[in-house]
Amino acid sequence: MSENAGTIPASLPLRNDLIGEEPYGAPQLDVPVCLNVNENPYAPRQDVVDSIARRVAEIAPTLNRYPDREHVELREAFVRYLERESGAKLSVDNVWGANGSNEIMLQLFMAFGGPGRTALSADPTYSMYPEYARDTFTGWQLAHRNADFTIDMAALKEQIATIRPAMVILTSPNNPTGTPLDMAELRDILEFCETVDVANAGEGVHPVVVIDEAYIEFRDPGTPSAVTLIGDHDHLAVSRTMSKAFAFAGARVGYVAASPGIVDCMRIVRMPYHLSAVTQAAALAAFDHTDEQLAEVDHLRRTREETADWLRKQTYAGQPLEVAPSQSNFLLFGGHFDKRDEIFAEMLSRGVLIRVVGPAGWLRVCMGTDDEMARFREALVESMRAVES
Repeated sequence: MSENAGTIPASLPLRNDLIGEEPYGAPQLDVPVCLNVNENPYAPRQDVVDSIARRVAEIAPTLNRYPDREHVELREAFVRYLERESGAKLSVDNVWGANGSNEIMLQLFMAFGGPGRTALSADPTYSMYPEYARDTFTGWQLAHRNADFTIDMAALKEQIATIRPAMVILTSPNNPTGTPLDMAELRDILEFCETVDVANAGEGVHPVVVIDEAYIEFRDPGTPSAVTLIGDHDHLAVSRTMSKAFAFAGARVGYVAASPGIVDCMRIVRMPYHLSAVTQAAALAAFDHTDEQLAEVDHLRRTREETADWLRKQTYAGQPLEVAPSQSNFLLFGGHFDKRDEIFAEMLSRGVLIRVVGPAGWLRVCMGTDDEMARFREALVESMRAVES
């Protein structure tokens, strides 16, 4: 339930299509163990905090002036990081930053969506995408995934051919399932989209394929990133964030890697001076300490695997719990929870906040500290037993 539900007076001229809608957002509750929004649970180290303070102090006397609206220094940092992290050799013209990957996605919808246009994704996936579509008057369609949450390639390609979308949006690893997108399948999708004309667009206009890699740093070692394909596909855009693995959720820094043409389309719709000088300074400080910011990724990956193994050994209603294979920092588990809302409530009463999301019968938990995960395990066992009794 949103914090301001029911407070909008009927006399306000809210858009007709927004009447009855509520703001998106996972619950923000003051509980001991928060495992519901896929954050990195480990706070920045003191040397990182000191660097952020120093960088911000340096630009503070200039805050009477607008920031660099092209954020060139930060884009250079994105380029260096992507080469180090994924081996992609890009230029400043290939990257663009914004206030979290949410703003990146909204800019993509603003640039390529709109009335008469449609965006297509594969269900289940991130629940904000249809809200971006709603806010930009873009049609929204889905192709359902396979039972194991991998892409149903035949169904997706059939939808692409039928709908002729302006955008095809796929998340890898997928949220809420953690499922990675196979690179051979991505190449197939890209090549197929190059043969399809977009509905309500000029001849020879083809869909943009957007890969949302918000959780990509948690993938298994050796797994390639979609950013390595940008040089071969002008209609590929890869969204990234510093919120998750980089332990920078509160700073709100996202970015996209794409062809210069896609970046220029996004620059058309961006708000002027959209990325504050303070945000740019903080992000640069974090990149000064990349190793420290990513120090816990390996540990969180191990925690994910250990937690998945433990969950599979638990039972509910006489059946072992299902766990969707994940290459993210969260796990979708359960599969047959007939009373998942009750289990969620029991967990919350024990001070552990997880997420009711995804298909019926499933719950999602993100990886916390060792102490938090121990409390999660205790609370889950107690909560399932309480619901079953």
